[in-house]
Amino acid sequence: MLTILHTESSKGWGGQENRILNEAIGLTQRGARILIAAQAESGLARRAAQQGIPVHLVPMRSNFDFKALAQLRRIMRDEAVDIVNTHSGRDNTLAGLAAKSLRPRPAIVRTRHLALPITSRFSYTFIPDRIVTVSQYVAGYLIGAGVPPEKIEAIPTGVDLTRYDPTHTTPSLRAELGLSDDTPLIGTVAILRRKKGHRILLEAIPAVLAQFPKARFVFAGDGPQHANIEKAIAELGLGEQVHLLGLRPDIPAVLRALDVFVLPTFEEALGTSFVEAMAMCVPVIGTRVGGVPEVVRDQVTGLLVNPHDPPDLARAVLAMLSDPARARAMCQAGRALVEQEFTNDKMCDRMLQLYTALLAARGK
Repeated sequence: MLTILHTESSKGWGGQENRILNEAIGLTQRGARILIAAQAESGLARRAAQQGIPVHLVPMRSNFDFKALAQLRRIMRDEAVDIVNTHSGRDNTLAGLAAKSLRPRPAIVRTRHLALPITSRFSYTFIPDRIVTVSQYVAGYLIGAGVPPEKIEAIPTGVDLTRYDPTHTTPSLRAELGLSDDTPLIGTVAILRRKKGHRILLEAIPAVLAQFPKARFVFAGDGPQHANIEKAIAELGLGEQVHLLGLRPDIPAVLRALDVFVLPTFEEALGTSFVEAMAMCVPVIGTRVGGVPEVVRDQVTGLLVNPHDPPDLARAVLAMLSDPARARAMCQAGRALVEQEFTNDKMCDRMLQLYTALLAARGK
């Protein structure tokens, strides 16, 4: 049986950790044995345990935490690990060096989830046998940074279409907010961080209201910019038009209620939120940054606008609201693209193929 150890030093919960968990569940269903090494306070450790996935709690205090390195080495040896998949800088160093100290050693895969500049080319050229990126954009960046292209494979993050299914999801958000069915509803789902561009959307809203005065806007998510966003809503006089929903366990239902999904992000490795919205057959508007154009194909599966440009964003929202037939065609094309390229099943199948090919090349 193929045994795979995922390591993650991040304590937060976001798209990166969600991908790890979905892959762990999917590969378990495909007959692999999955283990996770994470920090005790992490969302990944808690949620993986809830799914019945074995979790090893490993404090990873720094890149030079030799106690953590020794603990990871023992786990790999005692559990006869075949593949180690690292996900953040700290655990990549610790788990990668731990794996390299074993004979025979596990194969090492580094998954790169972010569109940020790398801080150490060494950690990509020396430690891993293969690097997985969540988009072609990130793959291209790593190649430009000096990472050998033959070590890199782009495998985009997928969504679970049994959960993101518009035909079996009840859109209850309008009733919850006391909105009529004919109220234009525009929304976004993202952590409240500056780089997600919530302020740009707020600044675009007055131009949208000038033509659609009944329009309402919803922000699902929470994060460090919550207080600043609340302040901006008050300063712009949008308290009646913008609803902060906070963290929601029913994201598919929230998306199903929307007429338009908008995320004016400043940087994005891929943009899983767009994939989720497209899976729910919601027309989407994104920005020309990072890996977003790989998902939001301008004028086909959605509209792309310039980042940091409220007037351009307002024009795109108005275009969607003014032409429902065109918006509907885009959302249908978006759903078809997700079914073809961005499902969780496809992601898991491709990861399993990579793991088995990597072991075969090493004679295992």
